[in-house]
Amino acid sequence: MVKIITDSACDLPQDLIEKNDIEVIPLLVQLDGKELVDGKDICPEQVYSAIRAGKIPRTSQTPAQIFKQVFKKFIDLGQRCLYIAFSSKLSGTCQTGMMVAQDLNEENAGGFIEVVDTLCGSMGQGLLVLEAARMAKDGRTVPEIAHRIRRQAPHMEHLFTVDDLDYLYRGGRVSRTSAFVGSLLKIKPLLHVKEGQMIPFQKVRGKNKAIMRLVEIMGEQCSKLGQTIGISHADDPEAAMFLKNLIEKTFGYKDIVVNVVGSVLGCHIGLGGVAVFFLNNSYQPA
Repeated sequence: MVKIITDSACDLPQDLIEKNDIEVIPLLVQLDGKELVDGKDICPEQVYSAIRAGKIPRTSQTPAQIFKQVFKKFIDLGQRCLYIAFSSKLSGTCQTGMMVAQDLNEENAGGFIEVVDTLCGSMGQGLLVLEAARMAKDGRTVPEIAHRIRRQAPHMEHLFTVDDLDYLYRGGRVSRTSAFVGSLLKIKPLLHVKEGQMIPFQKVRGKNKAIMRLVEIMGEQCSKLGQTIGISHADDPEAAMFLKNLIEKTFGYKDIVVNVVGSVLGCHIGLGGVAVFFLNNSYQPA
């Protein structure tokens, strides 16, 4: 059976990770002068508490040695692995995974590890990981699963709004101009991910109106195929439930996964963001 591996930027709930036998490589957070392992030394609630206290948690690169330990564990068990990675446009994580995978494949002369750069993050990445895990359970091979994920990834929409663009600006994710405009007069920016990068594309006054606009755009873009919808929030469960209820009422979707934005992306989003993830209507199954 194929082993599905991802990293902690996927923001999947722990119960789904365990249910689908997914291995998660932890990313790293820097806080109070310490380097903390996501999911072991720090959790999202601690990140958001630190932000409320005026601290600025940051992220750092996961060492190659951690990737090597995880990959080698499954190689030694004779398993073939597929690592589904956080966007290479937002982090160096994917490149590290590719480098380690190449080295181990050369050492073992068997091509045991394949890496897919999703150009996605948070639950967008997570939904692709879930699809890969389902295929692995069905007995599909690494090439078959990787092919499906590479076809879906460019069609995985990330639509979100944040309360304050300043965190994204400080992390280099948006421009200073975008950050400034988004902070004026309770204007909520709407953003999406295009070719792996976060792009502001509209502004709406008020959070509820911003969420309603996300649902309107979803109606224009969402594939009518049966699919799992993802929702993530930056320590704002009320906004996430408002979004979930609106999607259920508007479109009738029932398979909706909701989770908090994890420690790593929480460092860049700040407090109060909410997002929806889905396959768009330009995706056609093979």
